[in-house]
Amino acid sequence: MAADLGELLVPYMPTIRVPKTGDRVFKSECAFSFDSPESEGGLYVCMNTFLGFGREHVERHYRKTGQSVYMHLKRHVKEKATGAAGGAIPRRRNGKVFLDLELNRDFNGEDYEYEDEVKLVIFPDHFEIPLPNIEELPALVTIACDAVLNAPSAYKKQELESWEEEIQVSRHARSLRQLDNGVRIPPSGWKCQKCEMRENLWLNLTDGAVLCGKWFFDGSGGNGHALEHYKETKYPLAVKLDTITPDGADVYSFEEEEAVLDPHISEHLSHFGIDMLQMQKRTENGHHTDNNSRLRVSEWEVIQESGMKLKAVFGSGYTGIKNLGNSCYLGTVLQVLFSIPDFQRMYVGNLQRIFDYSPLDPSQDFATQMAKLGHGLLSGQYSKPPMKSEVIEQVMKEEYKHQQKGVSPRMLKALVSRGHPEFSSNRQQDAHEFFLHILNVVERNSAGSENPSDVFRFLVEERVQCCQTRRVRYTQRVDYCIQLPAPIEAATNREELLAYEAKRRDAEENMQAPPEPVRARIPFTACLQAFTEPENVPDFWSSALQAKSAGIKTSRFASFPEYLVLQIKKFTFGVDWVPKKLDLAIDVPDFLDLSRLRATGLQASEEELPDLMPPIVLPEDTRDNSMGSMDSPEIDEAAVMQLAEMGFPLEACRKAVYYTGNMGPEMAFNWIIAHMEEPDFAEPLTLPSMMDPGPSTSDSPMGATLLGNSPPEESIAILTSMGFPRAHSIQALKSTNNNLERALDWIFTHPEEEEESDALSDMADTEPNGNAFSNTNSHSDSTLSPDRDASGPRVKDGPGRYELFAFISHMGASTMSGHYVCHIKKEGRWVIYNDHKVCLSERPPKDLGYIYFYHRLSSS
Repeated sequence: MAADLGELLVPYMPTIRVPKTGDRVFKSECAFSFDSPESEGGLYVCMNTFLGFGREHVERHYRKTGQSVYMHLKRHVKEKATGAAGGAIPRRRNGKVFLDLELNRDFNGEDYEYEDEVKLVIFPDHFEIPLPNIEELPALVTIACDAVLNAPSAYKKQELESWEEEIQVSRHARSLRQLDNGVRIPPSGWKCQKCEMRENLWLNLTDGAVLCGKWFFDGSGGNGHALEHYKETKYPLAVKLDTITPDGADVYSFEEEEAVLDPHISEHLSHFGIDMLQMQKRTENGHHTDNNSRLRVSEWEVIQESGMKLKAVFGSGYTGIKNLGNSCYLGTVLQVLFSIPDFQRMYVGNLQRIFDYSPLDPSQDFATQMAKLGHGLLSGQYSKPPMKSEVIEQVMKEEYKHQQKGVSPRMLKALVSRGHPEFSSNRQQDAHEFFLHILNVVERNSAGSENPSDVFRFLVEERVQCCQTRRVRYTQRVDYCIQLPAPIEAATNREELLAYEAKRRDAEENMQAPPEPVRARIPFTACLQAFTEPENVPDFWSSALQAKSAGIKTSRFASFPEYLVLQIKKFTFGVDWVPKKLDLAIDVPDFLDLSRLRATGLQASEEELPDLMPPIVLPEDTRDNSMGSMDSPEIDEAAVMQLAEMGFPLEACRKAVYYTGNMGPEMAFNWIIAHMEEPDFAEPLTLPSMMDPGPSTSDSPMGATLLGNSPPEESIAILTSMGFPRAHSIQALKSTNNNLERALDWIFTHPEEEEESDALSDMADTEPNGNAFSNTNSHSDSTLSPDRDASGPRVKDGPGRYELFAFISHMGASTMSGHYVCHIKKEGRWVIYNDHKVCLSERPPKDLGYIYFYHRLSSS
């Protein structure tokens, strides 16, 4: 028999590989579906590529690649017999076998046992060789099989790499000396003993000193008094006060210069009167919230509809997405996207074509992984109700706990987050930032085909007016989301908020417990009004005055998208640069009419600003030595001397007077204050030698006329120094009459030309852009709306009337922590998607949402 097996495998020996360091072995999930070793058909792992395939997809891989030898992994899950002392020992034919895989989280490992079965299968005849079979198999095959069985699963290895370095126990923790000085720390109202800082406070565990920190990456967050205290006393350990929970706290060792663990933290805190069990940090479903317990407990309960008997729903469109650990931001966004017909059509409607034309490694193909996830969510295959017999049996045992399993987005998350410093980590992220990021990836991978993200794209008309001359300029830009301000001053319970703030300050000063928090209630109309109001343009240069001036900008919709996304600007930054959430409730309407916000363009009574370019100070390496022969610009020397007498460098004063158009020392002084941190602040004034700000020959506000003359070399140098290709920079300048500012806008709205110049290197590139988001359209314009010029971005313009169909809510104090859930309206019912759990919503918390999604109402 041994000779027979050896002879049988001889033709396939060249295709059987031993996994090397760096090879990823996909033995937990199929590349095309969510089949796993626990599925009915098990999982087939290719012995050459180490990709995994379910029974339905392994034949496709065999036909495409000709690879014939696969390892078949099958896990049999059995419930332990009642009363069996210790239970049966799971049968393990090989010590570790392949089950270093994560267990199905819906199972309790103590109640189930696992029997693992491994075979080699040879296609196309499906000849099976049970493993282990050391005596009968060639040595190379045996080594390869053992290596595959003992290799870590591809994503288990990746998770280990994505987590930050493990925190170690401090060498001072066991022998820490604490002074018996009678210090007792109150439960709230802390402030630094050497300044008035009330945030980023650290308690020294030796003497109980409460001092501000200063160990953020940018040096912000405090005045460094905690570190100064260590240098004076050499007391090594400190704990951050607002991180203390029953589970532990953030501890820092000054002497070891890193975050550490303190196994005795409870005893060390109790020395100063702090009971860790009383420092509540609410935990729900494994998601950590913040220390403002009373405020956030309510938020968690309301948004998740806790305490209500929510009815689970199953079937197509009602499949949950498993939380991989702080990945709920991804799950909620993808749930909303796949509730939109355009995304369903693009990825699920073209499923077979996408799978058939997928590359040799489908785990690295964006369309394949989107189709896989879309099919998993919409097929109903992974969202089936329990059998009636199962329910009866569980009810008899008084343990009816049927859980929806959901699908795991591991493969897609690894792909879309690759190379991104935040999304590739296992930390919580901002759902809004991920929404923009995934749209960017969709656009990059939709060139030459239907682009489902077109439904979100719209044009914003920006009207800038010079306050002094009243002349205007109109420009357009592409956007995908409207960010609505949340004006606290417009709150309907303003008096209640002021009273709460006064009580809170009193409590802090008197070292008392804070009062019951009050949530600001802001009308949606006030948010919309704040969005439409004019805003000041910082550092505005008026081409009419050819000098710095005051300018205001207003924004309107040049087109309305098919799907409108609204983000409520709930987050601000604390002194530690951590995004913090404002506690708001906004009465967001179910129906929205924005028709009155449609742009009108240049009016007959308005006069346009001249199409002139502001003066440019060139980088050192692009300056032409011949500029020294240019005539000196007219500069008010009296104003220069007046500023120089204040102690500013002479050359800086000359630049300030020049760039403010000789409008006096006061304007020049403001310019100095705004630019004094720039590295070339005190360098001599240098002007472009070929700058010719003649009037534009284009009547279009976008300045699209191509000019025959060559753009100034200085302007080309500035654009190329920013990383843009030279040919693309020249084309941008020619298209905008050599206006540098507009040339930059042109580049960002015309990426096709840039992509053509890099076609050889980018043609097969499917890796997501490292940038958070780019408001560009890189695809053909074959589906432009009738009223759009073919050279502009694709938009699906229509009426500005909308209906709310989904919203994403955030719980917690910061985008860097907490939890996301989403509510989606399907078949006339609101449904809550909370990770893998999908239920009918009883009371959708529309007033506490973070991102709202509207679809356009038909004009009929």
